[in-house]
Amino acid sequence: MKVEFGDGEEKVPLGKIAERAKQYQPTPRVTYKMIQEYIEEKYGFKVHMAYIAEVKRNLGLPMYDAPNMVEELKQPRRHPTAEKVEAIKDALKHFRVI
Repeated sequence: MKVEFGDGEEKVPLGKIAERAKQYQPTPRVTYKMIQEYIEEKYGFKVHMAYIAEVKRNLGLPMYDAPNMVEELKQPRRHPTAEKVEAIKDALKHFRVI
């Protein structure tokens, strides 16, 4: 069987092939830095990476192993305010993580 590409009868249009290829491209990986920049730009305050990790953990999202993770913290961990939690959730929705 011979397949021909282009416009016309019994030919496979190239435009549709390009559209289907775009559908199968992997989505770019969202970094904590991207989330921080989005929140700072939209809300005008900064959030710590630990806050982002805590929100992700509470939502049950997949987490990657941190090679530099410590067994015991030197200081007790502070928790994000409700305002920061909502901003982080908004950023995760914006980047289609949730």
